[in-house]
Amino acid sequence: MKTVDGIKDQQLISEEGEVLRDKIEGLIIHRTPPIEDERGELVEIYRSTWNINSAPLVYAYFATIRPKKIKGWVVHKLQDDRIFVIKGVQLWAFFDNRPDSPTYKNFFKTTITERNRALINIPKGVYHGVQNIGTEEAQFMNLPTQPYDRLSPDKYRLPVKNDLIPFDFYSDAGL
Repeated sequence: MKTVDGIKDQQLISEEGEVLRDKIEGLIIHRTPPIEDERGELVEIYRSTWNINSAPLVYAYFATIRPKKIKGWVVHKLQDDRIFVIKGVQLWAFFDNRPDSPTYKNFFKTTITERNRALINIPKGVYHGVQNIGTEEAQFMNLPTQPYDRLSPDKYRLPVKNDLIPFDFYSDAGL
């Protein structure tokens, strides 16, 4: 009688909890667990000692995403984004489009929720998009390295379905 052992999983996470697969140079996901007591919870959003991005805090905004909706693909040429996930179940996807990057053309996705929040550093030149894969409105905050320029926005967009990024939120996310 033949037996099939299957294929052994490779290590995906370090002992410290860092994701090891499909990395993108400069993309940092710093998990920020809640500090809870009988009154409620507190969640740290940003600390300079985390060494995520040394640029000063100069601008902040709050955004929502309705269930099943997608924001992206967007890339910046001048600024890094520092996204903090506040509420909901959010699928974040990243594509490194920097020709001089050691991770050029790498793709990475992760799910971040209100029970496992994170601050995400997205370097300029990395396309990013987010989909609310939950059933309620999702929320995030951005602390970009430059204020929004209303006269000349540093935002370059691609359609959700495109020939550059090897990911389709509609079919690859299973929704």
